[in-house]
Amino acid sequence: MAAGWWTVLKTVPWSEVISAAPQVATGARRLWDTVNRKPGAVDPATGLSPEMAAQEDDIIGLLIARSEQNDAELNDLRNQMRSASELIANLADQNAQLIAKMDVQRQKLTWLGVTAGLSALLSVVALILVAVRT
Repeated sequence: MAAGWWTVLKTVPWSEVISAAPQVATGARRLWDTVNRKPGAVDPATGLSPEMAAQEDDIIGLLIARSEQNDAELNDLRNQMRSASELIANLADQNAQLIAKMDVQRQKLTWLGVTAGLSALLSVVALILVAVRT
């Protein structure tokens, strides 16, 4: 079974994968920067957003605003988790389909090898019979 995986790994265009890696890293960095610049981001030093720092004298209002902000962020994270779960489920389905197709191709290749071997054997037998009769 390891030989099968080795042949699959040999068919992967690694040069394309390696050349695309910087683009993937750049895209991930851009996504991370976008998420960090999101409005209402909390200042790590104070633990307050810029809007909340201006209203520091109203503690109750500040706590309510912070609670509402946390609820909004929690809902946003739940939505992101749902979309990530959907993506993972889709990738798992695609992976299962890919494995099934690879198994079908492996079976076809096995039958092709058996057929080629039998054809070669019949060709050798026919060649021997022709050589013996002449």
